Amino acid sequence: MGIEERSTLVYSTALGGRVKEEKPKAAPPKGDGVVRIQLKRLGGGKMASVVTGIALEEDELKQLSRELKQKCGVGGSVKDFNIEIQGDKRNVLKAELEKRGYTVKLSGG
Repeated sequence: MGIEERSTLVYSTALGGRVKEEKPKAAPPKGDGVVRIQLKRLGGGKMASVVTGIALEEDELKQLSRELKQKCGVGGSVKDFNIEIQGDKRNVLKAELEKRGYTVKLSGG
């Protein structure tokens, strides 16, 4: 392997300065079509409901997360194509996702 194959362009006067390399966009994981909701125990006696298996793009997943957080009346976030909702809201999430046409299972303890 030569030096040309390993190196990346950082600065070019012909291109007008610093060259930023585009990072590939992460693709949502392929699932089996079943949305799973599990309870994740956090430090300090806190819990979070984690929704996995929704095959949506990142923007659509953030919008769905926003609507679910509003429905539950709590906060949360999207991490690695999983929706994390604060607190034990599994039953509310299951009812809302089934209303939207998803097949939902409660998983874990």
